[in-house]
Amino acid sequence: MNPHKRVKPFIFGILLILFAGCQSSSAEPAIEEWKQEIMQAETDFAQMAAQDGISNAFRAYAAEEVALKRRNKLVIGKKALFEEYDDLGVNPDVSLTWAPDFIDVSQSGDMAYTYGKYVFSKRDSLGTMQSNTGVFHTVWKRQEDGSWKFVWD
Repeated sequence: MNPHKRVKPFIFGILLILFAGCQSSSAEPAIEEWKQEIMQAETDFAQMAAQDGISNAFRAYAAEEVALKRRNKLVIGKKALFEEYDDLGVNPDVSLTWAPDFIDVSQSGDMAYTYGKYVFSKRDSLGTMQSNTGVFHTVWKRQEDGSWKFVWD
């Protein structure tokens, strides 16, 4: 048997392994970059809620196909979201703050999710701020223009 016939498949196998290794390591920097994009979207979203009102922020960052679970019911679509948040414009008696504790992005960079803690505060009829804390989970989808909008909250 010709020794060159055995060497060629071996070299091909080594090259294939090296190529595959290069592919996975080049995807990691992109994922980290996408995670930073999501962190920026979350930060901008929260800042908008604080400055321009909760309803304006949710309207600005929601995708057309958004779905939310509120008070044990589903709110589906941007029109329903507008109705849900209609009374939470710029209001000094209501605030919502949050920050993600965890972010992950799909290998393709088109979907992501976050979770973390939130604090919702509202002034009661006696003028005392009452706060509710909890955990949020948001699913983000990259839009045609490259921006991120949430599709689940």
